[in-house]
Amino acid sequence: MSKNEPLLQYLSTRRSTPALQLTEPGPSRAEIESMLTLASRVPDHGKLAPWRFIVLRGEQRKTLGSALLEIALKKTPELSPEQQEVERTRFTRAPLVIAVVSRAAPHVKIPEWEQVLSAGAVCLNLFMAANAHGFAANWLSEWISYDENAKALLGIAAEEQVAGLVYIGSTTFPSTDRPRPELSDIVTWIGEE
Repeated sequence: MSKNEPLLQYLSTRRSTPALQLTEPGPSRAEIESMLTLASRVPDHGKLAPWRFIVLRGEQRKTLGSALLEIALKKTPELSPEQQEVERTRFTRAPLVIAVVSRAAPHVKIPEWEQVLSAGAVCLNLFMAANAHGFAANWLSEWISYDENAKALLGIAAEEQVAGLVYIGSTTFPSTDRPRPELSDIVTWIGEE
């Protein structure tokens, strides 16, 4: 089997772009649908599709940001004006935010853990699909992923979990990398070389 050099190059340089560095233009509706199609091509034991997507774009993100600020202020009334602005603009940092929602649940044959891992794979596939379409991305969780009121605001049921919020847009910032682990620190070899 021959090597796929472009894919190897991509994987060797893949990195996240901070959400605050993501700008317009964002993807079109057709590009978003393509990304979602590619994102859902993951290992899925039992073909359960134990995940779903919530696509956040346009002016509605500002309305959601104001509602998130209200939730944040109820929890922490002493938020500074700067912190309030962070909450108000949380979903407008990038032209597009896609929530990947895990619907993992007990199943007679498929372990719940495998369903959770499948949702994580969706997040990474979505990230890579955004890159493949020429966009930068960042996979985040943030406090709203764990707050029941914030989840309800997004239409996420109590038994569902946010696997990730994938921020997608364009960027003009230079790509920089972070330190990566040494293989000797993370790999155990069992067997012959």
